Amino acid sequence: MAMAVVVAMVLTLLLPDDLRLAPVWVLPSVEGLLLLALIAGDPGRIDRRSVALRSVSIALVGVLALGAVWSTVQLIDDIVHNGKETASATSLLQTGATVWAGTVLAFSLLYFELDGGGPAARAHRMPDHPALAFPQQLSPELAPAGWRPRYVDYLYLGLTNATAFSPTDVMPLAPWVKVTMAVQSLVSLLILGLVVARAVNVLT
Repeated sequence: MAMAVVVAMVLTLLLPDDLRLAPVWVLPSVEGLLLLALIAGDPGRIDRRSVALRSVSIALVGVLALGAVWSTVQLIDDIVHNGKETASATSLLQTGATVWAGTVLAFSLLYFELDGGGPAARAHRMPDHPALAFPQQLSPELAPAGWRPRYVDYLYLGLTNATAFSPTDVMPLAPWVKVTMAVQSLVSLLILGLVVARAVNVLT
């Protein structure tokens, strides 16, 4: 999870200035400070339940999601109005890939943080009625005893939902997850569709 946040920070630095929510150093600095606070408050495995740590986690995910949404909106506006950031095929593909990857990370961290009350709550006890049903929960005989979803499981969910535009092996059960996955699918479809269409226009 910490590595995913670091990668998201790097992706923010790679974005063109027009696609960032704030000056180049602002979001990575805020995200870095929030991440350090989480690591200091709960080093190693995420299993310490605390209102303060929970608030910091949600704030971190909120900042990442806000930055991703802003970049997506700005990218779409740039493509629609033939902006300078998408004027060449190379710039278009680089910028589009960066924004798309940022949305995948943001949504994966959102699922990771909100499912079952968060990672600390899941470490102590899996909910009787989870928001997401993983294959290991649907077929417990295939999972080792005490199995818990890790961040990589949510990253896989975010990636497959962004590429298939629908659930694959992880089933959304709670209404908020269905809405969130639907939004991610639409955002991903919009980014990929417009980038491909613009790339064809630029190359022809």
